[in-house]
Amino acid sequence: MPIVVNLDVMLARRKMSLTELSEKVGITIANMSILKSGKAKAVRFSTLEEICKVLECQPGDILEYLSEVEYRKLMRE
Repeated sequence: MPIVVNLDVMLARRKMSLTELSEKVGITIANMSILKSGKAKAVRFSTLEEICKVLECQPGDILEYLSEVEYRKLMRE
């Protein structure tokens, strides 16, 4: 799937742990981990909204579309 989740990048920029984010957003660490790893098949807008509030960012800072070619190159590295 050529949608890449850059949650780890935003967490690093905000100097925040995944555990801290999950507590502030109100979802389990397991579900947050699934989202962070890019294995989630969907994300609720309400969850995305809370993540953006906590991280003070835009949805585009977290989610990125890549072409199939770019995505394959990224996944090989």
